[in-house]
Amino acid sequence: AKTIVRSSFAARRWRLPSATYVRTREERSTTKRTCTDRDLHRQVDGERARLTGGYGRVWTWKQVCARAELAGKKFVRPRVQRVAQGTRRCVREDGLHRTRRVAARAQGLSGDPTKFSVDERDGDLGDLKPYTPLLDTVNYPIHIKNFSIDQLKQLAREIRADVIQSVSKTGGHLGSSLGVVELTVALHHIFNTPEDRIIWDVGHQAYPHKILTGRRNRMSTIRQSHGLSGFTKRTESEYDPFGAGHSSTSISAGLGMAVGRDFKNKNNKVIAVIGDGAITGGMAYEALNNAGFLDKNMIIILNDNNQVSLPTQYNGKNQDPVGAMSGMLSRLQSNRPLRELREIAKGVSKQFPQPIQELTAKVDEYARGMISGSGSTLFEELGMYYIGTVDGHNLNDLVSILREVKNTESVGPVLIHISTEKGRGYHPAENASDKMHGVVKYDVKTGKQIKAQAKVASYTQFFAEGLIAEAEADDRVIGIHAAMGGGTGMNIFEKRFPERTFDVGIAEQHAVTFAAGLATEGLKPWCAIYSTFLQRGYDQVVHDCALQKLPVRFAMDRAGLVGADGATHCGAFDVAYMGCIPNMYMCAPSDEAELLHMIATMNQIDDAPSCIRFPRGNGVGVDLAEAGVGPNKKGSVLDIGKGRILRGGEDVALVAYGSIVQYALAAADILAANGISATVADMRWCKPLDTNLINHMAKEHPVMITVEEGSIGGFGAHVMQYMAMNGMMDGNLKFRPMILPDRFIDHGAQKEQLEWAGLSPSHIASTALATLGRERDSLAVLEPHLMGSA
Repeated sequence: AKTIVRSSFAARRWRLPSATYVRTREERSTTKRTCTDRDLHRQVDGERARLTGGYGRVWTWKQVCARAELAGKKFVRPRVQRVAQGTRRCVREDGLHRTRRVAARAQGLSGDPTKFSVDERDGDLGDLKPYTPLLDTVNYPIHIKNFSIDQLKQLAREIRADVIQSVSKTGGHLGSSLGVVELTVALHHIFNTPEDRIIWDVGHQAYPHKILTGRRNRMSTIRQSHGLSGFTKRTESEYDPFGAGHSSTSISAGLGMAVGRDFKNKNNKVIAVIGDGAITGGMAYEALNNAGFLDKNMIIILNDNNQVSLPTQYNGKNQDPVGAMSGMLSRLQSNRPLRELREIAKGVSKQFPQPIQELTAKVDEYARGMISGSGSTLFEELGMYYIGTVDGHNLNDLVSILREVKNTESVGPVLIHISTEKGRGYHPAENASDKMHGVVKYDVKTGKQIKAQAKVASYTQFFAEGLIAEAEADDRVIGIHAAMGGGTGMNIFEKRFPERTFDVGIAEQHAVTFAAGLATEGLKPWCAIYSTFLQRGYDQVVHDCALQKLPVRFAMDRAGLVGADGATHCGAFDVAYMGCIPNMYMCAPSDEAELLHMIATMNQIDDAPSCIRFPRGNGVGVDLAEAGVGPNKKGSVLDIGKGRILRGGEDVALVAYGSIVQYALAAADILAANGISATVADMRWCKPLDTNLINHMAKEHPVMITVEEGSIGGFGAHVMQYMAMNGMMDGNLKFRPMILPDRFIDHGAQKEQLEWAGLSPSHIASTALATLGRERDSLAVLEPHLMGSA
């Protein structure tokens, strides 16, 4: 009844020292082989943890009934049929552990696993995990290759429930991930990842992808210290062929992979998934144009969820569902014989005179436009073969179309336009997709986000209110953002001045030059762009603003370390890349009052561009009235290029720039406890530099330390350049710059990141003590941190 293949065979299969591979004859006779044993086991190479950990929790009917009773539901007991296909058993001869994989299909099960998460009946279900019997059998895409459509639909429901539950505990990008569950399932069902490359643009929607590619058991660590990244990341999994975080990169990367594939004479598929927001970026159109010209075989999936800005505004209208006729035409258009016939027809038409060729091309274009119903002409003119619009939640259509596209050879780039609903399957996310794009921890039943009640507003909030105060006094003030109104505070400004607010889409290059054009007309444009995203408009800052001395004002939010978003969103480089540009004013506030003053000051600068950097997080809680802030958060104009001394001392000068000033003050307290008197200076300006204050610090202190939350080439480099050129470093002065290390800081809490970077108050104090020759005290200050890291 059983066939036993002894140790050597199983050792090769499972990478175990000694094992027995068992499969019943009945199983062999009923198994439909759709892939080779080599394909089946390729995914588990090196994954020994999978054998010890099993495939997930096995639920008894008694447990299911208990969970249903908690949810206030009654179920009819399902008839469970264990399907023989794919069944395997691997037994260690030493008897230490045993695992098995069973593809089970539940028939007659009433109820949706997501209902455990979103049911609004009495009772706290927040800690109750959704019932996911099918998902528990899946660790890698190879495990869903033989699934039927009904099983794929059940799997999608279970993945959606799993995402809702896991993100409620960690926070993250919820709405986008819920919207692509069916697409993710279909892609991994049809294509042979990781050989076939799937590139997710931005990465907001990658959570279902992570669940299906061996990372489900680590989803509780997403965006946490030493946990999974919130985006795709090459070093995290072989299923992530390209890292993400910034938008509009997927088509370019995919095209490069397609060209590289052809150079190597391979035949794997390349699929780029891009949203309707990311495709507003100019880089996406550059890539589309080049892809059409090169005519390489690749698949581009345009995920259209009616969310161009992220998460700026939402029109509140549900997108009309795609009708049966539209779905039928999409399937017809994707049919391989029809497409190949059209390719043959194109070749035949080339034998006719030029007028006939032009006529047939026009007829073909018209037909394609009629079939697609929207937008196909643009993509076809760029050289794409357009299929759409397809219901992105209809697995039947998705699987059918993707299979046809996969099996059709040599047609060049194909663009599949799918329509999805952001937040699909979770009512709070469906009803407020703008607010549940990125979320903190939330209550699963209600969707209410659990936000800590901060005593002080965020720097972003203060920026918006300060800009509103300036705009109320000056009707030339204009607000500009690149699809990030919610993140930059421009949505607050827009409520007060809708006619003076411009969302240009994910187009930082255009935003900068658009602002430069406004400046030529005597207006006062403010570009509110994250520090990390302004990198995309750098040439425009140099060529279109600074070179022409046009007074565009740049508000660089999220400067420095940003916490859970990690290295892709870290604003480490702005001081370096803006500081080297001539004709540029640069400032950074140490607290919220300074931010308001600097907004007022920058609004008066009319002879050159200027920029201000401020961090993610809340203000420090200063008394605004005592700090000189007027009514309605209106700041006072500062002296340009003048810093201030916050604390006097004699032994060490701590010269800080930006919000890190607060850490310098805390370091001064640590030094005082060790008998060291420290001066703390808030420099305010990097360009122009307060040279008088630098001269004073260098003259009156034996040790000077600059502190900044920025990269090499920033504020400390400006100070050193000035001091070196003026001979101030030729004597006995000991100078130490403290900056972010020359590496990318991974995601985690902001305080943790500053610890990792060596910029905590204890690290600053330790550096000062070591420079003064007190090595033992220096180590003593750091000892708690060293013990914690160990």
